[in-house]
Amino acid sequence: MALKSDISGAPPRNPGPSWGFGFLRRADALLPRPAFDLLLGAGTWIAVASMAERRRHSREYLSVVRGRPAGLADVWRHFYAFMQTLMLALRVSRGLPYRCASGPASAPFEALVASSRPALFGTFHLGHSDLLGFMLGRFDRRVFMIRQRVENSHDIDLIGRKLGGNVTFIWVNEPGALLFALKDAVESGASVAMKCDRLGHSSKLEAFDFLGARRLFPFTIYHLSILFRLPVILSASVARGPAESLVHSSPIFDPDGGTKDSNLARARIHFQDFLALVEGLLREDPFRWFNFLPLNPPVPSPPDR
Repeated sequence: MALKSDISGAPPRNPGPSWGFGFLRRADALLPRPAFDLLLGAGTWIAVASMAERRRHSREYLSVVRGRPAGLADVWRHFYAFMQTLMLALRVSRGLPYRCASGPASAPFEALVASSRPALFGTFHLGHSDLLGFMLGRFDRRVFMIRQRVENSHDIDLIGRKLGGNVTFIWVNEPGALLFALKDAVESGASVAMKCDRLGHSSKLEAFDFLGARRLFPFTIYHLSILFRLPVILSASVARGPAESLVHSSPIFDPDGGTKDSNLARARIHFQDFLALVEGLLREDPFRWFNFLPLNPPVPSPPDR
């Protein structure tokens, strides 16, 4: 059962028709894969043509990460990469065998996931990172995933049903209830998983070096770590095959017995190091970044930089 906050007014919704997820699942089940891929490519062109705001944000991001203006074909490729990742999530939700393989320096992540120790798991809207929930849910640990409830989040609903009682959702649409829900989750001995790249629902923002500028990122996960004395580990998952991902992770950040300021100073180094890893993954393949929103805004560098 999901731990929800009350939502006032109509919830936000994902773009596209309300029947879109059902149509994709049925077409994927009925059509040969080459025919379905052609259909998906044509549908992606329709999405590019109709989603002007997301098209603009995609073009802005691709131009920054690649260092040259992005064309319409680049934007289509970005949208199509997202659609392929969405289809993988839908296929896994109906039973497709799926494997997360260990990437470089991911031993701390593997060990923490396999342990019974409650932790804060952070990731970004990057590659196959949404599917890390399947990896967490397959171990004997309870995980509360912080997400925004949208009107047509059928992919999240399917994943939640597939994972059964191991994963519970905390919806951020009502910020006033979020801290109480987190407190209840932590006190129950569960872990918490959250995305750490979008600014919308975070009150704790800090600037870090990313894609050629000092940009704002949510820093809430570290404040929660210090408040609840929980370790933080950040991870990202990228495609390595049709149904296989490669997990990249940070070392474990553990709040120590020092002051809050000293722990936050260590946390800033920890987050910046992981951002450098993420930037490397994006320089290698820019089409892995699935934030079709304004790129994290730059802030002026301090005078001594």
